Amino acid sequence: MRTDQGGGHDLRHHGDAEVRDDGSALVDLAVNVRADTPPGWLREHIAGSLSALAAYPDGRAARAAVAARHGLPVDRVLLTAGAAEAFVLLARALKVRRPVVVHPQFTEPEAALRDAGHTVDRVLLREADGFRLDPAAVPEDADLVVIGNPTNPTSVLHPAAAVAGLARPGRTLVVDEAFMDAVPGEREALAGRTGVPGLVVLRSLTKTWGLAGLRIGYVLAAPETVAELERAQPLWPVSTPALAAAEACVGPRACVEAADAAHRVAADRAHLIAGLRDFSGHGLRVVEPAEGPFVLVRLPGAATVRHRLRALGYAVRRGDTFPGLGEEWLRLAVRDGGTVDGFLDALGRALRAA
Repeated sequence: MRTDQGGGHDLRHHGDAEVRDDGSALVDLAVNVRADTPPGWLREHIAGSLSALAAYPDGRAARAAVAARHGLPVDRVLLTAGAAEAFVLLARALKVRRPVVVHPQFTEPEAALRDAGHTVDRVLLREADGFRLDPAAVPEDADLVVIGNPTNPTSVLHPAAAVAGLARPGRTLVVDEAFMDAVPGEREALAGRTGVPGLVVLRSLTKTWGLAGLRIGYVLAAPETVAELERAQPLWPVSTPALAAAEACVGPRACVEAADAAHRVAADRAHLIAGLRDFSGHGLRVVEPAEGPFVLVRLPGAATVRHRLRALGYAVRRGDTFPGLGEEWLRLAVRDGGTVDGFLDALGRALRAA
């Protein structure tokens, strides 16, 4: 691991760019949103909220539901327009001297910090270490540390103890758990923990429930941190339909469904990885163990293969926009077995065309 400063990566590039415009007809393995979502019952619930659009949004019920979901008091919860808004609030509201982002990971936290005028240091996790975290690699004087768990795009699930080991008095520790509900049992989660100093956990409801277009997420943090972030929000930042979705997605029925989905994702991911191993003779390597709803692969000539896959009807996520990765990396979203089989067939054709 090493620390690093500077840019050089397109931090604003995200997987949805692969399926816009001429990519809209492609089979999507680029965006980490669970396929076939939102489910019918959730769509109906959200539609039922439309009769209340004349009134200003009231987030109290949704906030209480999120608090109950994690066994926390309400003053430790802040609802946001997706996790992306939370990164902007943290960058703008908190007074920090030395922010550090642990990469490779979702690039929006660093982009938000830079936009707010901060100089951002990077800790780059190494492929040779399986992109696993060593808390000692983070500078002691860092007063804001951001890490994903499980991490996008590596699909590495860091031990909760190692992540919590980054906490220090006077430091804000931001843990992006946007994909934690895709991990069976949510093992290694820090959401709901109150004994870790400076801990801020971010959750997104857009991934598992297919609500990227609705924008809904939340922050779990100490009451004083929540209050500081809330002051930086505009009035009524979360819409009435998004509040309805939040309340529904943390309820008992949804938690059971999400847990079942996490086990299906794990089985589908195992199927994908097994198929990818068959291409090791082409130099393809999968980062393992993978624990998220996506896998990261290294492949010689990945950029060319990605373009060939597009011609064959499949979109995958380029990896070179993530600090710490280069042009030989691709991220693949986990899909159902039939979709995976079709993709693996296309991948074989793309590799044989080399």
